Amino acid sequence: MQDTINRVDWEKSELLPVIVQDVKSNEVLMMAYMDKEALELSLSTKIAHYYSRSKKRIWKKGESSGHIQTIHSFNIDCDNDTLLIKVTQEGVACHTGRKSCFFTELESGAINAAVEVNSEAMYGVIDTLYHTIQERKNADPSSSWTAKLISKGENTILKKVVEEAGEFSFAYKDNDEAEMIYEAADLTYHMLVALAVKNISPDRIKQELSRRFNMSGIAEKNARKDG
Repeated sequence: MQDTINRVDWEKSELLPVIVQDVKSNEVLMMAYMDKEALELSLSTKIAHYYSRSKKRIWKKGESSGHIQTIHSFNIDCDNDTLLIKVTQEGVACHTGRKSCFFTELESGAINAAVEVNSEAMYGVIDTLYHTIQERKNADPSSSWTAKLISKGENTILKKVVEEAGEFSFAYKDNDEAEMIYEAADLTYHMLVALAVKNISPDRIKQELSRRFNMSGIAEKNARKDG
């Protein structure tokens, strides 16, 4: 297997672009990246594994949704730096719930594919909201509050984070449960906007919390001081 992996020209990049195509229809479903470990896992299991640049980790396609990709073939291009894989796609390929990730016409912005699956049910509301914010980063500010907020720059975004944190604190002091929930939702949204601008997936927050889970608060604090 190592000889196969070494056919890739890794000197150009540590991440190999991968085009994913439906084995029956030849429709292009998505494009992702593999590092050496993801390629090895994909070759050995014949189940697609990728490296997420936003999550900063290996991820198995379908690990949250169950919509896995069974790989039938691997083809490298003439420059040995791009891979084409043909797969059987369980469910849908796109996190939006559409069959393919390529559903938006570039010039007009028209959507040319219907949602087939409820993505919130697949990924949870936090990940779905984050991806929605990402999609709206380049939207028309006159029609999207998220795009309008982002267009105003980081000072406005951060002001809203601080403002919502203050509102949550006041609700807490007032022991107003309904208001705490409302303000926590507002704070979460604005934090996700800030993270999306920096392309930091909420999955990385989950990873950090998981890292701390088996570490006492004192040990975690000392580890940060040592770092």
